[in-house]
Amino acid sequence: MRKILIASLLLALLTACSSTKPAESPTTSPQSTEKAEAKQPQFLTGREAFQRMYLAARLWAVDIKPFRLQSQYSPDAPVSEGKAGLWRCSFASTSKRAMKMFIWSGLVGPDAPEQGVSFTAEDSWNPSNNSARAFDTAFLKTDSDQAYQVAQKHGGEKLLRKDATQPVFFMLDWDPRKNTLLWHVIYGTTLQNANLRVVVDATTGQFERVE
Repeated sequence: MRKILIASLLLALLTACSSTKPAESPTTSPQSTEKAEAKQPQFLTGREAFQRMYLAARLWAVDIKPFRLQSQYSPDAPVSEGKAGLWRCSFASTSKRAMKMFIWSGLVGPDAPEQGVSFTAEDSWNPSNNSARAFDTAFLKTDSDQAYQVAQKHGGEKLLRKDATQPVFFMLDWDPRKNTLLWHVIYGTTLQNANLRVVVDATTGQFERVE
């Protein structure tokens, strides 16, 4: 009888131990205490931005050729390095007889395009149109930073001494009269109201003229 009583007590003790599990700490999804890092603006030279847009444009048509590359001025851009936070390049396809504009953006802000490469809708293109004459990328050997340094020596430096906040933007296109690829370094916000426009050969890097 005594043995049965001891066995019953041991069994009750083991049952109590097995049913009493240690309290588990509540599982909660981790919440980051650090705020998401804000995007920083990015700036590229003309050739750097062009290469990124060219790769994207090849997905649209394999026979693409560019006919105009242009930057957009923003006050925080390191223009003296030939860089901009937004570049647009228009590409043409002979097989499609169409054109499409691609945009590279490194800007941030509520009104800025999303960072990276985007594009507009396809539009018609006439290869005989001199204002949209496509060119071979092999002619692009001088970058926008080099074009800027040339422009500075032909009036740009003097202009910036008078107004250090003078906007500057860049445009690249083909001159069908001379069969030459040209950089236009434009001191102003538009072609029409520019205070100075300096033209540089995009192949040789040599000064061409002041427009």
